[in-house]
Amino acid sequence: MQKNALNSGISLILLGCMGTPVYAADLKIGDAKTDLGELSVSGFVRAKYQDKSWSDNDHKLSFDAAKINLDYKSPKIFGHLEYRCYQFDKLCDFSTLVDAYAGYNFNENHLIQAGLQPVPFGPGRFWESNYYGGIITQIGLEDVHNLGLKYQVKFDTGTQVELAYFTGDGGKYSGPYADDASRYTTNFVKPEDSSLTHLDEQNMFITRVQQDLSGLPEGMSTTLGASYWYSDIKNKTNGQTGDRKAWSVFGNVAYNDLTFGLTAGKNDVDNKDPMTPQASLMGSFDDNFMVANEGMFYTADVSYTFKNVGKLDAVTPYAMYSSYDKSEKGFKNSSRNLVGVAAYYKDLSFVAEYIVGKNDFLIGGPSDSYAAGSDTDTHELLNLQVYYNF
Repeated sequence: MQKNALNSGISLILLGCMGTPVYAADLKIGDAKTDLGELSVSGFVRAKYQDKSWSDNDHKLSFDAAKINLDYKSPKIFGHLEYRCYQFDKLCDFSTLVDAYAGYNFNENHLIQAGLQPVPFGPGRFWESNYYGGIITQIGLEDVHNLGLKYQVKFDTGTQVELAYFTGDGGKYSGPYADDASRYTTNFVKPEDSSLTHLDEQNMFITRVQQDLSGLPEGMSTTLGASYWYSDIKNKTNGQTGDRKAWSVFGNVAYNDLTFGLTAGKNDVDNKDPMTPQASLMGSFDDNFMVANEGMFYTADVSYTFKNVGKLDAVTPYAMYSSYDKSEKGFKNSSRNLVGVAAYYKDLSFVAEYIVGKNDFLIGGPSDSYAAGSDTDTHELLNLQVYYNF
C-alpha cells in the first residue's frame, strides 16, 4: 500500500512536469555552499518511435518515459532521489523508484552514503555512452541499484576506493504484467511459475578501485580500475544458500572530444538448485527471464562529440559492442551491438540508434535468450527518441 501511494504521488508530479513548461533556473532553492544547502529538481520527459524487425506494432510516436530527480546539497550533507515512470499500454502503467539515499561528506576526500543507491561495480552506473544500454544490464551487473551502505575515499595520488555492503535489492513497485519483476534493476525475483526456484540475493559485499593516470599528453585523461562482488544467494525453495562471485576490470580513455571505454569480467552464480543449476530466474521492467549462471562479459564503447554544429549545441556519434559469453557447454552467447547519434539543442535531446541483438530477449530474442539461447538469428531495432530535459 505504501509503495502504491508513493507511485501515485510521484506519477502526479511527473504528469505536472509534463504539462507545465519548466526551466532549470526556477527549479533550485537555496545555496549549496551554505549550511542550509540547496534543493533542486531535474529530470526529463521522453517520447519514442521504434521499428522492430520482429514486430509491426510500434510504428508510431508515443510517450515513453519520464524521470524526476530531487537533489539536496550542502557542504556536509547530501541526498538524492530518482523516480521514473514508463508507458507500456497506458501512461505511467509501470513506475519505479531508482534511488533514494542520503550521505555525509567528512571532508573533500571521504564520504559515506546510505539507502537505495547504485552498486559500485564496473566503471560507473552506465558502461557506455548510448541511451538504450548494453546487454549486461539484463545480467544484473550494470546499472544496479540496491539497498545498502557505501564508503568512498579519494587519495592525492588519483586513487579512489569504494567499499559497500548491500543488505538486499530495492524491492518491487508497480507494473501491469509481472509481480516481483516490477522493478528498474535486474534482480533475482520470485517466480510466477511454481515449478521454478525462488532465489533472493542478500549480503552483497562490493569493492571498487579506480586509478587516474598522470603524466599524459595535454588533452588526454585515463582511468583504470577493477571491482569485485560477493553475495549470498538464498534458495528460498529448498532453504540452502549459494553465492555470487563476480569481478570486472575496466579502462576509460579520453582525448579531447574522443572517449573510449572497455570493460571485461566474469559472473559466477551458485544457486544451489538441483533442477536448473546452470541458470537462475531474474527480472526487471515487468519481465521475467532465465540468466546463465556463469559467463564472461565484455563491453566496448566509443564516442566523439562535435561541439557547436550549426544551431546545435553538440552532436555525438557513438558505437557499442556488448556480449555475455556463457560458460555452460551448449549455451549460445548473447550480444547487443549498437551504433547511434545524439544531438543536443538547449533543453532538447534527439537520439537515433540502430541496435542488433542475438539471443537478446529485449531485441526480439526468445525467452531463454540469456540462458541456453535457442535463437540462431539476429534481430534489429531502430530506436528514435526525443527528450525534454528540465
